[in-house]
Amino acid sequence: MTIAASALTQQWEVQGFAAPLAVLSEDEVRHYREEFDRLEAREGRDRAEIKLIDRHFDLEFVWRLAHHPRVLDAVEAAIGPNILLLASHFFCKYPAVGAEGRGERFVAWHQDVTYWGLEPPLAVSGWIAIDDSDVENGCLRVVRGSHRNGLLSHGRAEREGNLLSVNQAIPPELVDLGKAVDVCLRAGQMSLHHGLLVHGSNPNRSSRRRCGLSIRYIPPDVRQVTPNSLGSFWRAVLVRGENRSRHFPPPALPPRA
Repeated sequence: MTIAASALTQQWEVQGFAAPLAVLSEDEVRHYREEFDRLEAREGRDRAEIKLIDRHFDLEFVWRLAHHPRVLDAVEAAIGPNILLLASHFFCKYPAVGAEGRGERFVAWHQDVTYWGLEPPLAVSGWIAIDDSDVENGCLRVVRGSHRNGLLSHGRAEREGNLLSVNQAIPPELVDLGKAVDVCLRAGQMSLHHGLLVHGSNPNRSSRRRCGLSIRYIPPDVRQVTPNSLGSFWRAVLVRGENRSRHFPPPALPPRA
């Protein structure tokens, strides 16, 4: 980890995010990129863009990433020693132009927990870079300290190309662009952000793919009180510590070596 645990905790509390966090070795980066490349080839780009959800249940390499000790060490520094894995989701933003361009695909300003049905609205999102993620190819952007403002009103994006599930977007007048920063990551690094942090990303205007795995975690005292934006209930899995609250029924897991 490039940030000490104590510094990560402080940055998390003050700014609502922490980055960059070094979680994968060079060998691991090559291995996991090869695994994703094979998955992308099997599933196709239409699915690989935003439809590869909760594949930790059936793909061993996603399960290993979600349980990686350095990932969980960072999450523990943010929310404590008891951790539930809520969900995983690949975001693969392809070049907007060129022979295989997919247009101006972006992620509107939003807060993760707005449509997750959680009470209290507390979650942490880890974003592990499978490819290098920078300004040119549409890296994550965050509004520092915005997690302290509570849940904000969300409307619908007027601009076409929003990758979010129900086209949600925070109205521009509620976003303090003066506090917005780009979160650039090298492949194998991770960012961590609070579920209330305002964030988004611009289109990929490079000739390179920008793929990352978003992994969502919650402490066990959080419960789901309404369906999420997909109309479903989360299948949370204990990945570290204890779960005395037991708000989520244990999901059926495939046998693992």
